[in-house]
Amino acid sequence: AIITISRGSYSRGKEVAEAVAARLGYECISRDVLLDASKHFNIPEVKLIRAIHDAPTLLQRMGHDRRAYMAYIRSALTWRVREDNVVYHGLAGHILLQGVSHVLKVRIIADIENRAAAEAAREGISLEKARELLVKDDEERRRWSQSLYGKDPWDSHLYDLILHLKKLSTEDAVEFICQAANLPQFHATVSSRQKLEDLALACRIKAAILEVDKDVDVTCEYGNLILYSQAGERAVRKLEKRATALLGEIPEINNLEVHEGKAPAGASV
Repeated sequence: AIITISRGSYSRGKEVAEAVAARLGYECISRDVLLDASKHFNIPEVKLIRAIHDAPTLLQRMGHDRRAYMAYIRSALTWRVREDNVVYHGLAGHILLQGVSHVLKVRIIADIENRAAAEAAREGISLEKARELLVKDDEERRRWSQSLYGKDPWDSHLYDLILHLKKLSTEDAVEFICQAANLPQFHATVSSRQKLEDLALACRIKAAILEVDKDVDVTCEYGNLILYSQAGERAVRKLEKRATALLGEIPEINNLEVHEGKAPAGASV
């Protein structure tokens, strides 16, 4: 399986993720994805961090192209998890890997008072101040997700498993997640692995052509890619030129075409 763990600050999600990975013998990743994206696309890590943490209004005021930065992060993540057996506890894993059946999407939640106590102790601030900061952080994450993807991270439909760490201990959470990961429906199949390979390749191609067309849509099936552009004939010619170069750069591509128009609904990245 691939396991994504979504959590708020001070919800013990990192602790749970590391324990699950250790129990299952999986790789545990989080910031690694940002480092990969930063290195591969030559983007300062601080810009990528802001892209996944800052509120939409702040990002817009700073002039950041959030869609481009998230495309770089998604490319790095999907390429990193292609071998399966991974626990990812970064932001939006449940969204960035949607459509792949062997991804187990987990949400960890904890009481605000327990979270505030942990932050107050770590930062040396009052409980009231810690609570205020956590509420603000939760709201910014919610606005970020809704702004970029139109999805509320608190929507239970986005997850396969939601664990409330109150009566449940960290060890209990690890046990539940490991049991779920071993269920047949979360085992990788030939079909689901191909789906992930196609998703990773589509994300990689999209990240590579954003400099030519920022609104391009990409579909991929068995390594056969189609780029859809609505930017006009001139943009299509530029995409065709870039596509020719990519054919020689990325061996996983079987075929690459450029079409003018809109991609089929729900089929593209």
